[in-house]
Amino acid sequence: MGIDLNSRTPLYIQIADEIKSQIESGKYKPGDQISSQSELAELYSVSLITVKKAIAELVNEGVLFARMGKGTFVAEKANRVNFSEHPTIGLVLGDLNSPYFSRIMESVEKQVSENGCNLMLSNSYESQEKEEKQITHFLNIGVSGLIIASMTRSYHASEIVKHLHETNFPYVIVSYMADENINFVGTDHELGAYVATEHLIKLGYDKIGYINSEDGNILGEVRKTGYRRALKEFNKNYSKEYEFRVREGGGWNYYRSGYEIGQQFNALEALPDAMFTYNDLIALGFERAILESGRQIPGDIAIVGFDNIKRGMVAPVPLTTIHQPTDKIGYHAVKLLLDKINKKTGSNRIILKPELIVRASCGSGLFNNISYGDEMFYDPETSGF
Repeated sequence: MGIDLNSRTPLYIQIADEIKSQIESGKYKPGDQISSQSELAELYSVSLITVKKAIAELVNEGVLFARMGKGTFVAEKANRVNFSEHPTIGLVLGDLNSPYFSRIMESVEKQVSENGCNLMLSNSYESQEKEEKQITHFLNIGVSGLIIASMTRSYHASEIVKHLHETNFPYVIVSYMADENINFVGTDHELGAYVATEHLIKLGYDKIGYINSEDGNILGEVRKTGYRRALKEFNKNYSKEYEFRVREGGGWNYYRSGYEIGQQFNALEALPDAMFTYNDLIALGFERAILESGRQIPGDIAIVGFDNIKRGMVAPVPLTTIHQPTDKIGYHAVKLLLDKINKKTGSNRIILKPELIVRASCGSGLFNNISYGDEMFYDPETSGF
């Protein structure tokens, strides 16, 4: 399989997966000693620190074990764990660093604890292959059910999720899923986009643009549908000149792409007077570029985001946004999963209403017409907010 230096998956995760593949293929057997860390570093042309992280990952998973002064060895294959006393739920996250999914995790953890269950957490680092391996691992050790927050941009059930569904294994998806037969708890994204655009229209903005997600992201098109529906219902013209698309999506790439669009935006002649963005990270990057150019928000351009991440509250111009009820998503996901575990019948798809959070970036709140020199801009990626 090897490692791919151009992949988004961290190198240490790729190396860990490579070692696991070698074990699964029979190259290494339980009790065998694997290559030394220095040999692995040379083999994969990476630093010793990267190899140490890969080994630590595998030791934590129980795949390897270390003997002081003797090296690292392949562990015996894990036996199924007895979870009969309390239901144990496996939570598969695409990215622990995602502001949105970290709140989902907090909500799920709270509800699992209140229901007397155990929780096992995994992070797939936005890798579809690793996500499938983690689901398989949870199935192998005998968890009672799964809550899956996938970072896939296709928003259709993967083969392994289809397998869960077809075999009636208890599971719930908490990331957007277009397939209506899949067990899902989430937000009405089209309605959220409609509400955001409606708010800008009612504030008097006439030329409203949209910063869409990366190419191929279905959810971006779902939100675009809500945006265009609001324009149509209020007799506002839709202009392709006012629609932008980020170059690269996923995690902090959204922030960087929003900043790039803001720089391009500043050079255009015909400009919208308000902008709805696919998510808050794009909005924050866009906002920074606009302020750096000397333009004012919302005097020159109003902005509404989507997701209500905490960083939006501490931007120089606090961000108006669409709030996804992550506390309710976690509550209903755990409740629905426990119903599936206990073989209760009922709805398999729960869609929750979003909420408009009004702040200064569209003309409401304490701070209006702020320019870059008025206060310090907190870079969300490095400031710790």
